[in-house]
Formats: sequence, C-alpha cells, structure tokens
Amino acid sequence: QVQLVESGGGLVQAGGSLRLSCVASGSIFSSDVMGWYRQAPGKQRELVARITYGGTTNYADSVKGRFTISRDNAKNTLYLQMNSLKPEDTAVYYCETGRYYGGGYVHNYWGQGTQVTVSS
Repeated sequence: QVQLVESGGGLVQAGGSLRLSCVASGSIFSSDVMGWYRQAPGKQRELVARITYGGTTNYADSVKGRFTISRDNAKNTLYLQMNSLKPEDTAVYYCETGRYYGGGYVHNYWGQGTQVTVSS
C-alpha cells in the first residue's frame, strides 16, 4: 500500500510560480512511474506531466516550457515546479503512481489533491 500526500498549492497571481511536492509512503519500485494530473471545475482530470524512475519525462502541450517535473527516488518525493502560471492552470492537482503495462498505462495510487488557484 502506498499513500501519496501533496503539498504546495495555493493562490498566486498570473505570471507567478509555485512548487508542488508529493511524498510517497510505502514502497516505490523502479518500474513505478509518477505523475501529476489536474482537474478543473466541470472538466475531466488530465495529465500534466509524468516521470519514470530513471527520469524520462513527458508533458502536456499546455505546460511545456513552463512546468518541470522531477523526483527524488531516495526520498520517495515527486515535485512539480510551475512557472509563468496562467489562470487556466487553476485546478486541483493530484499526485499519482502507475506503471506501463501491456501497451497501456495502469494507475495504482492517487493523492488527495492540492488546490492551485491563479488569479488574473
């Protein structure tokens, strides 16, 4: 069993920055991918960024060049540095672990979410 606890959300003005953290308790394996997702009111949850244990990353087009995902495997901690924030980045941000399996991707665990609000 893995528990994920996010922190670092808050209210920021457009153009500002925030850094989200997610601490995982329990065993994180080398096959585990970790990611950040977000869900805005009335919208579906969407992938923001994902990182493998070895550091390979992928990003949603909407955040490329502004957000950076990283992980500290020794500390079982995932980060999301968010720069040049826009009002459309406002959402609840969720930490997640999963694995690539059988040509697809399987979600394993989710955090409880942290609110990010960007004012214009």
